[in-house]
Amino acid sequence: MKAVVIHQYGSADVLQYEDVAPPKIKPDQLLVKVHATCVNPIDWKIRKGMLKILTGNKFPMILGYDLAGEVVEVGANVTRFKIGDQVYATLSPLSGGAYAEFAAVPEKLAALKPTNMSYTEAACVPLAGLTALQALRDQGQIQPGKAVLINGASGGVGIFAVQIAKVLGAEVTGVCSTKNLDLVKSLGADRAIDYTQQDFTQDTVQYDIIFDAVGKRSFSDCKKVLKPNGVYVTTLPTPENLLQRILTTFIPGKKAKFVFELPNAQDLVYLKELIEAGKIRTVIDRTYPLQELAVAHAYSEDGHAVGKIAIAVTS
Repeated sequence: MKAVVIHQYGSADVLQYEDVAPPKIKPDQLLVKVHATCVNPIDWKIRKGMLKILTGNKFPMILGYDLAGEVVEVGANVTRFKIGDQVYATLSPLSGGAYAEFAAVPEKLAALKPTNMSYTEAACVPLAGLTALQALRDQGQIQPGKAVLINGASGGVGIFAVQIAKVLGAEVTGVCSTKNLDLVKSLGADRAIDYTQQDFTQDTVQYDIIFDAVGKRSFSDCKKVLKPNGVYVTTLPTPENLLQRILTTFIPGKKAKFVFELPNAQDLVYLKELIEAGKIRTVIDRTYPLQELAVAHAYSEDGHAVGKIAIAVTS
């Protein structure tokens, strides 16, 4: 099969499109013919060696964590899926494997694809959608009527965070650039702040939850615009934020937390139901063929993508 492989850490140039053996599945896995995947920031962070303390130095390595495709083989212990099912999933960052024509997917990480989404659209949901859901629901303890601010509201995680926060009954403020204000409002934000014109951390408005979906503002930056028992959630565990998390765990009042996306089928099923009900959609900035993955990585690293960067693998 064709796959994009790295044989060392480095720039986007280390991504090589080549022939590799298809994966052999375990009894609890599905073999999925991958129709589409996408680029997430964790992909190029791993490619650059930023997380090699976790990923090690075992090469060749196939990156890619989100996928949508068709089940072509099921393991002996699989009970929820059959050959021909259309599924979507996010794989463990420590295993990867989605940048390929076929991928081995643990049954516990897969769900049936939303029926009203194409493979390309569905492949852009899992990691970002789960991150947004788990940040707001699990870390932020979101409740109807709460005031929520999403920093990076037009990014890959932010687009889902805005929509999920509205579904869960919050009053949502989205922070983005000038050109994305209309998009963020169309996703359901009650208010959109242009960060080129206004610094939300200097505002007089306070929030129950601030979700920094792009890891650009620290707990210290946001503290004064959090309500007395407000929660700050970030995707970026900097040393400062780690210290604040520890300190605020033991001190009453405002809390600093992190979200580490936990792949699981139950949350994917929940997102599928919201998508099929028309309450959540994805936003795709660009779609590249698998052969042009290096170009897609470079575009993602520039940090200006609106929504998701999709990768078409097979038709």
